[in-house]
Amino acid sequence: MEEKKRKELAVYVLNAQDEHTEIRKITEQLCPELTMSEAYRVQEVLISQRLKRGERIIGPKMGLTSKAKLQQMAVTEPIYGYVFDTMLIEDGGAMKMDSYIHPKVEPEIGFVLKKELRGPGITKEAVLEATDYLFPAIEVIDSRYMDFRFTMPDVVADNCSAAGAVLGTHTTKVGSMDLETIGVVLEINGEVQAVGAGAAVLEHPAEAVARLANMLAEKGTSVKPGQAILTGALTAAVSIKAGDYVEVKFGEKLGVVRLFVK
Repeated sequence: MEEKKRKELAVYVLNAQDEHTEIRKITEQLCPELTMSEAYRVQEVLISQRLKRGERIIGPKMGLTSKAKLQQMAVTEPIYGYVFDTMLIEDGGAMKMDSYIHPKVEPEIGFVLKKELRGPGITKEAVLEATDYLFPAIEVIDSRYMDFRFTMPDVVADNCSAAGAVLGTHTTKVGSMDLETIGVVLEINGEVQAVGAGAAVLEHPAEAVARLANMLAEKGTSVKPGQAILTGALTAAVSIKAGDYVEVKFGEKLGVVRLFVK
Protein backbone atom coordinates (compact mmCIF):
# COMPACT_ATOMS: atom_id res chain seq x y z
CA MET A 1 0.00 0.00 0.00
CA GLU A 2 1.29 3.45 -0.87
CA GLU A 3 1.93 5.94 1.92
CA LYS A 4 -0.66 8.29 0.41
CA LYS A 5 -3.34 5.61 0.89
CA ARG A 6 -2.26 4.93 4.48
CA LYS A 7 -2.58 8.63 5.27
CA GLU A 8 -6.01 8.74 3.66
CA LEU A 9 -7.20 5.89 5.87
CA ALA A 10 -5.64 7.37 9.01
CA VAL A 11 -7.29 10.74 8.37
CA TYR A 12 -10.61 8.99 7.70
CA VAL A 13 -10.54 7.44 11.18
CA LEU A 14 -9.06 10.51 12.90
CA ASN A 15 -11.74 12.80 11.50
CA ALA A 16 -14.44 10.46 12.83
CA GLN A 17 -12.82 10.57 16.25
CA ASP A 18 -12.54 14.37 16.24
CA GLU A 19 -16.10 14.85 15.04
CA HIS A 20 -17.58 12.06 17.25
CA THR A 21 -19.22 10.60 14.17
CA GLU A 22 -19.70 6.97 13.15
CA ILE A 23 -18.09 5.77 9.94
CA ARG A 24 -18.26 2.64 7.83
CA LYS A 25 -15.52 0.07 8.28
CA ILE A 26 -12.37 0.63 6.23
CA THR A 27 -12.68 -2.93 4.94
CA GLU A 28 -16.24 -2.28 3.83
CA GLN A 29 -15.54 0.37 1.25
CA LEU A 30 -12.15 2.09 1.25
CA CYS A 31 -9.81 -0.89 1.45
CA PRO A 32 -11.41 -4.37 1.54
CA GLU A 33 -7.98 -5.97 1.24
CA LEU A 34 -6.57 -4.31 4.39
CA THR A 35 -4.27 -6.74 6.22
CA MET A 36 -3.19 -6.72 9.87
CA SER A 37 0.31 -5.66 8.87
CA GLU A 38 -0.98 -2.73 6.84
CA ALA A 39 -3.48 -1.86 9.57
CA TYR A 40 -0.63 -1.32 12.02
CA ARG A 41 1.08 0.90 9.47
CA VAL A 42 -2.12 2.93 9.17
CA GLN A 43 -2.19 3.12 12.98
CA GLU A 44 1.39 4.43 12.91
CA VAL A 45 0.36 7.20 10.54
CA LEU A 46 -2.62 8.06 12.75
CA ILE A 47 -0.34 8.23 15.80
CA SER A 48 2.12 10.41 13.89
CA GLN A 49 -0.69 12.79 12.97
CA ARG A 50 -1.73 13.08 16.60
CA LEU A 51 1.83 13.70 17.75
CA LYS A 52 2.27 16.41 15.13
CA ARG A 53 -0.69 18.33 16.51
CA GLY A 54 0.80 18.32 20.00
CA GLU A 55 -0.68 15.27 21.67
CA ARG A 56 1.54 13.12 23.86
CA ILE A 57 1.60 9.33 24.29
CA ILE A 58 0.93 8.22 27.88
CA GLY A 59 1.51 4.56 27.13
CA PRO A 60 0.40 1.49 25.19
CA LYS A 61 -2.86 -0.40 25.68
CA MET A 62 -3.52 -4.02 24.97
CA GLY A 63 -6.64 -5.51 23.45
CA LEU A 64 -7.95 -9.03 22.84
CA THR A 65 -6.19 -10.33 25.94
CA SER A 66 -8.88 -12.90 26.65
CA LYS A 67 -8.01 -16.38 25.36
CA ALA A 68 -11.66 -16.95 24.48
CA LYS A 69 -11.70 -13.73 22.46
CA LEU A 70 -8.49 -14.68 20.65
CA GLN A 71 -10.06 -17.97 19.63
CA GLN A 72 -13.31 -16.27 18.63
CA MET A 73 -11.44 -13.81 16.39
CA ALA A 74 -9.15 -16.57 15.05
CA VAL A 75 -5.93 -14.79 15.98
CA THR A 76 -2.97 -15.90 18.08
CA GLU A 77 -1.78 -12.59 19.50
CA PRO A 78 -3.47 -9.67 21.25
CA ILE A 79 -3.54 -6.27 19.57
CA TYR A 80 -2.18 -2.96 20.82
CA GLY A 81 -2.78 0.74 20.47
CA TYR A 82 -1.86 3.86 22.43
CA VAL A 83 -3.40 6.14 25.04
CA PHE A 84 -2.77 9.88 24.60
CA ASP A 85 -2.76 12.64 27.19
CA THR A 86 -5.90 14.08 25.58
CA MET A 87 -7.75 10.88 26.53
CA LEU A 88 -7.06 11.10 30.26
CA ILE A 89 -9.87 11.58 32.75
CA GLU A 90 -9.10 12.38 36.37
CA ASP A 91 -9.78 9.64 38.90
CA GLY A 92 -13.23 10.52 40.25
CA GLY A 93 -13.64 13.06 37.47
CA ALA A 94 -16.19 13.34 34.69
CA MET A 95 -16.31 12.56 31.00
CA LYS A 96 -18.75 14.25 28.64
CA MET A 97 -20.89 11.94 26.54
CA ASP A 98 -20.99 14.44 23.68
CA SER A 99 -17.25 13.86 23.21
CA TYR A 100 -17.86 10.19 22.37
CA ILE A 101 -19.98 8.08 20.02
CA HIS A 102 -21.01 4.89 21.88
CA PRO A 103 -18.53 4.49 24.76
CA LYS A 104 -18.04 1.44 26.95
CA VAL A 105 -15.94 0.95 30.07
CA GLU A 106 -13.56 -1.84 31.00
CA PRO A 107 -11.65 -2.42 34.27
CA GLU A 108 -7.93 -2.97 33.78
CA ILE A 109 -4.73 -3.43 35.75
CA GLY A 110 -2.04 -0.93 34.80
CA PHE A 111 1.71 -1.46 34.94
CA VAL A 112 4.54 1.05 35.11
CA LEU A 113 8.03 -0.32 34.50
CA LYS A 114 11.28 0.78 36.10
CA LYS A 115 13.38 -0.44 33.19
CA GLU A 116 13.04 -1.03 29.47
CA LEU A 117 11.82 -4.38 28.18
CA ARG A 118 13.06 -5.31 24.74
CA GLY A 119 12.04 -8.61 23.15
CA PRO A 120 12.04 -11.19 21.80
CA GLY A 121 11.85 -13.75 24.56
CA ILE A 122 10.34 -11.58 27.30
CA THR A 123 8.44 -13.62 29.90
CA LYS A 124 5.91 -12.62 32.56
CA GLU A 125 8.63 -13.24 35.16
CA ALA A 126 10.84 -10.68 33.43
CA VAL A 127 7.92 -8.25 33.41
CA LEU A 128 7.29 -8.64 37.13
CA GLU A 129 10.98 -8.13 37.87
CA ALA A 130 10.97 -4.96 35.75
CA THR A 131 7.74 -3.56 37.23
CA ASP A 132 7.93 -0.42 39.36
CA TYR A 133 4.29 -0.40 40.44
CA LEU A 134 0.71 -1.29 39.53
CA PHE A 135 -2.38 0.91 39.40
CA PRO A 136 -6.12 0.36 38.90
CA ALA A 137 -7.67 1.78 35.75
CA ILE A 138 -10.83 2.21 33.75
CA GLU A 139 -10.43 2.24 30.00
CA VAL A 140 -13.09 3.93 27.90
CA ILE A 141 -13.32 2.31 24.50
CA ASP A 142 -15.28 3.92 21.68
CA SER A 143 -15.00 2.40 18.23
CA ARG A 144 -15.48 4.93 15.47
CA TYR A 145 -17.23 2.29 13.36
CA MET A 146 -20.99 1.97 13.06
CA ASP A 147 -22.65 -0.22 15.69
CA PHE A 148 -19.26 -1.00 17.25
CA ARG A 149 -18.70 -3.64 14.54
CA PHE A 150 -15.36 -4.19 12.84
CA THR A 151 -12.82 -6.68 11.55
CA MET A 152 -9.41 -7.10 13.17
CA PRO A 153 -7.61 -4.85 10.67
CA ASP A 154 -10.33 -2.21 11.11
CA VAL A 155 -9.93 -2.01 14.87
CA VAL A 156 -6.12 -1.91 14.70
CA ALA A 157 -6.26 0.97 12.21
CA ASP A 158 -8.66 2.71 14.64
CA ASN A 159 -6.00 2.59 17.39
CA CYS A 160 -7.84 -0.33 18.98
CA SER A 161 -10.88 1.78 19.93
CA ALA A 162 -8.83 3.84 22.41
CA ALA A 163 -10.89 6.79 23.60
CA GLY A 164 -10.38 7.49 27.29
CA ALA A 165 -8.64 6.30 30.42
CA VAL A 166 -8.94 6.85 34.14
CA LEU A 167 -5.61 6.00 35.74
CA GLY A 168 -6.14 5.30 39.44
CA THR A 169 -4.09 7.39 41.85
CA HIS A 170 -3.54 4.49 44.27
CA THR A 171 -0.34 2.65 43.34
CA THR A 172 0.86 -0.71 44.64
CA LYS A 173 4.10 -2.65 44.47
CA VAL A 174 3.87 -6.16 43.05
CA GLY A 175 5.41 -7.80 46.12
CA SER A 176 3.70 -11.12 46.79
CA MET A 177 0.45 -10.04 45.14
CA ASP A 178 -1.27 -12.85 43.25
CA LEU A 179 -2.32 -11.15 40.05
CA GLU A 180 -3.96 -14.29 38.71
CA THR A 181 -6.60 -14.38 41.42
CA ILE A 182 -7.03 -10.68 42.11
CA GLY A 183 -10.71 -9.84 41.76
CA VAL A 184 -12.53 -6.87 40.28
CA VAL A 185 -16.12 -5.65 40.54
CA LEU A 186 -17.50 -3.14 38.03
CA GLU A 187 -20.49 -1.19 39.34
CA ILE A 188 -22.64 1.41 37.60
CA ASN A 189 -24.91 3.51 39.77
CA GLY A 190 -24.29 1.13 42.66
CA GLU A 191 -25.33 -1.99 40.77
CA VAL A 192 -22.89 -4.76 39.87
CA GLN A 193 -22.52 -5.01 36.09
CA ALA A 194 -19.54 -7.36 35.79
CA VAL A 195 -17.00 -9.26 37.86
CA GLY A 196 -13.67 -10.72 36.86
CA ALA A 197 -10.20 -11.78 37.91
CA GLY A 198 -6.63 -11.19 36.81
CA ALA A 199 -6.45 -14.57 35.07
CA ALA A 200 -8.92 -13.24 32.48
CA VAL A 201 -5.96 -11.44 30.92
CA LEU A 202 -3.92 -14.18 29.23
CA GLU A 203 -4.01 -16.10 32.56
CA HIS A 204 -1.79 -13.39 34.13
CA PRO A 205 -1.75 -9.61 33.43
CA ALA A 206 2.05 -9.57 33.25
CA GLU A 207 1.78 -11.91 30.27
CA ALA A 208 0.07 -9.09 28.35
CA VAL A 209 3.09 -6.84 28.92
CA ALA A 210 5.42 -9.66 27.85
CA ARG A 211 3.42 -10.17 24.65
CA LEU A 212 3.54 -6.43 23.99
CA ALA A 213 7.33 -6.35 24.37
CA ASN A 214 7.75 -9.28 22.01
CA MET A 215 5.36 -7.81 19.42
CA LEU A 216 7.10 -4.44 19.52
CA ALA A 217 10.46 -6.18 19.08
CA GLU A 218 9.35 -7.21 15.62
CA LYS A 219 9.32 -3.49 14.77
CA GLY A 220 12.64 -2.83 16.45
CA THR A 221 11.19 -1.02 19.44
CA SER A 222 10.45 -1.78 23.10
CA VAL A 223 8.30 -1.16 26.16
CA LYS A 224 9.61 1.96 27.88
CA PRO A 225 10.00 2.62 31.61
CA GLY A 226 7.70 5.22 33.11
CA GLN A 227 4.86 4.67 30.66
CA ALA A 228 1.40 3.67 31.87
CA ILE A 229 0.60 0.30 30.30
CA LEU A 230 -3.01 -0.93 30.21
CA THR A 231 -2.99 -4.72 30.09
CA GLY A 232 -6.51 -5.48 28.88
CA ALA A 233 -10.04 -5.92 30.18
CA LEU A 234 -10.75 -8.10 33.21
CA THR A 235 -14.45 -8.22 32.32
CA ALA A 236 -16.67 -7.68 29.31
CA ALA A 237 -17.02 -4.05 28.23
CA VAL A 238 -20.13 -2.31 29.59
CA SER A 239 -21.96 0.52 27.81
CA ILE A 240 -22.42 3.81 29.67
CA LYS A 241 -24.73 6.81 29.31
CA ALA A 242 -25.04 10.34 30.63
CA GLY A 243 -25.79 10.40 34.35
CA ASP A 244 -23.93 7.18 35.14
CA TYR A 245 -21.52 6.81 38.04
CA VAL A 246 -18.92 4.11 37.43
CA GLU A 247 -16.95 2.55 40.26
CA VAL A 248 -14.45 -0.28 39.89
CA LYS A 249 -13.23 -2.09 42.99
CA PHE A 250 -10.09 -4.19 42.82
CA GLY A 251 -9.00 -6.79 45.37
CA GLU A 252 -5.69 -7.20 47.21
CA LYS A 253 -5.36 -3.51 48.08
CA LEU A 254 -5.01 -2.46 44.43
CA GLY A 255 -7.68 0.13 45.11
CA VAL A 256 -10.79 1.73 43.67
CA VAL A 257 -11.19 3.94 40.61
CA ARG A 258 -14.22 6.07 39.79
CA LEU A 259 -15.77 7.95 36.90
CA PHE A 260 -18.81 10.19 36.38
CA VAL A 261 -20.54 10.45 33.01
CA LYS A 262 -22.09 13.78 32.07
